[in-house]
Amino acid sequence: MSEEFYTVDQAAERLTLHPKTVLRLIREGRLKGTKIGKSYRILRSNLDTFAGAARASQQPITARVSCVVDVPDVSSELSRRLTITIQAMLSSHERSPDRVQFNSVYDTELQHLKLIMIGSVSDTSELLRSLDRQLEAVR
Repeated sequence: MSEEFYTVDQAAERLTLHPKTVLRLIREGRLKGTKIGKSYRILRSNLDTFAGAARASQQPITARVSCVVDVPDVSSELSRRLTITIQAMLSSHERSPDRVQFNSVYDTELQHLKLIMIGSVSDTSELLRSLDRQLEAVR
């Protein structure tokens, strides 16, 4: 199985660079090219590696969300129920590498609940929607 070769001009077009810049990159050793006769040929895999396409396809970008939810004027019983409900939702989720981290703090003097969530965008938004529905039902 043979791999596709590019000329210096084709590689320059794909990289949106001037052909002389591509030649300089080859001479400096930053881009791997093979000299055939008087011209260079660049393997597609070498061009993709130089351009970063190989790295981009291997590791998808994962965004994480950090959010703090302040709930004022909450009784200790409601605080406990909200916290347990969110913990139950987290334990019922499928185990994934992007597990949501969850912490809660309740200030008894101020009757103030603080919920801290760190996780993927989709998981965190799902938890926030659920929390919003719970608070709407209570108030």
